[in-house]
Amino acid sequence: MSKRIFQIGVLLIVPILLALGIWTQPATAITEEQRVVVEAWRIVNRAYLDDTFNHQNWSAVRQQALKQPLDNPESAYKTVEKMLASLNEPFTRFLRPEQYRSLQVNTSGELTGVGLQIALNSKTGELEVVAPIAGSPAEKAGIQSRDRILKIDGIPTTQLTLDEAAAKMRGPAGSKVLLIVERDGSPKEIQVARDRIAVNPVVAQLQTSPSGAEIGYIRLIQFNANATAEVAHAIANLEKQGAEAYILDLRNNPGGLLQSGIEIARLWLDEGTIVYTVNRQGIQGNFEAFGSALTHDPLVVLVDRGTASASEILAGALQDNGRAKILGEKTFGKGLIQSLFELSDGSGMAVTVAKYETPNHRDIHKQGIVPDLNVATDRLSRDQIATAADPQYLAAVELLTNTPAIAKSDK
Repeated sequence: MSKRIFQIGVLLIVPILLALGIWTQPATAITEEQRVVVEAWRIVNRAYLDDTFNHQNWSAVRQQALKQPLDNPESAYKTVEKMLASLNEPFTRFLRPEQYRSLQVNTSGELTGVGLQIALNSKTGELEVVAPIAGSPAEKAGIQSRDRILKIDGIPTTQLTLDEAAAKMRGPAGSKVLLIVERDGSPKEIQVARDRIAVNPVVAQLQTSPSGAEIGYIRLIQFNANATAEVAHAIANLEKQGAEAYILDLRNNPGGLLQSGIEIARLWLDEGTIVYTVNRQGIQGNFEAFGSALTHDPLVVLVDRGTASASEILAGALQDNGRAKILGEKTFGKGLIQSLFELSDGSGMAVTVAKYETPNHRDIHKQGIVPDLNVATDRLSRDQIATAADPQYLAAVELLTNTPAIAKSDK
């Protein structure tokens, strides 16, 4: 609408200028490189969560950026990166055209690489593992949530952006990458062979507890485009098989699509707020549950330090609405919302535009979700998960079968 008003204003002003004999030639058009810089600046100016822009004059940042020599795309990209770096917030970042395109791979259901979800620690700036994808080369190599990646093929990760680090770990199936990984202050060299990773987001099975209760176990690995339909299908099948209670396993689930997390919460809730989003004006948006849940059976949700983002939204929604008990360890604490913006030359930006709050207005970011019952565990192999060797799973089974505070099934 504002653009339309501006154009009408021009039409009204031009005849007056011509009548006065003071019409001038238009200013020289900006270059493509300048256009990219200005577009990036405007997006942050309009949408970024922190309206102080890290306590700096954002208009002055624009002026300084346009003083730089911008004679090729790379010079523009580096200028934009410098602008965004001044915000001192790792999730807002510039994406070169190839990085912007490859970002779409993360939620497509299949990728080729080592199978790690990574993030920059907002306190230390270090590259940190959120979680390895189940069954991935990284998991098989022993890499764990919260490990720090110091080098990738000899290049210190302090010299790489988050997307550059991710790109260096992707590659053709069968090729290898050498990682220096630190855990508990002890660096270790790990060579990982890349492979094609089919991300099947759901594992589900009916299990019988020692007391004879039929428990539906659902492990959700990632919130990709298929996750909601797969979870709904799993619940429907387990209901037909006679499930009396459920365990939803979100351990080492690094998140993914926000909408997927919201839709999966609706599978378990008849009504209630799922999550609030708060932008820089303090305006709250909210997503609600409506309709009928697929089951009202008792539910325990398993979480750990690798449970992040959309997983935390789901766990927080079920906890605050009294639908489930949360068991395990405090979650990762990633509660910022990024939107993707495409620039005119095919590059893009991920910009933090809001933050999440649980239905009880708990801030997730850097706080995480605190479980109702804290149960620690050592690293488990994939074959040990949801077995007698899994103390968190055993505690969930006990809670479901022996705790009267959890509502009984309406069956």
